[in-house]
Amino acid sequence: MSDQPDEPELSFTAFVLSLASTAAIHFGDLPDPQSGQRAELNLDGAAQMIEILALLDQKTKGNLTAEERQLLEQVLYELRLRFVEASGAGKRIIQP
Repeated sequence: MSDQPDEPELSFTAFVLSLASTAAIHFGDLPDPQSGQRAELNLDGAAQMIEILALLDQKTKGNLTAEERQLLEQVLYELRLRFVEASGAGKRIIQP
């Protein structure tokens, strides 16, 4: 690991939150950390982050603490809902 005191230790939680933050950047919800600008909606990029998290969920079953499992499931749930919202798939067929 790094000897730098200002660098946080990498943990499973930090890794999951990093992937979730990348998805949020693709959704345009968070600014890009390098440019400081909010990116345009990138559904393909967001979908890729969701797929990576889903793969991580599948491959780590039985190997996580209860807190790690809960975090991963919650992040996946929220990102999937956000994807449906961003893609317009959640729109009603008949508007009132």
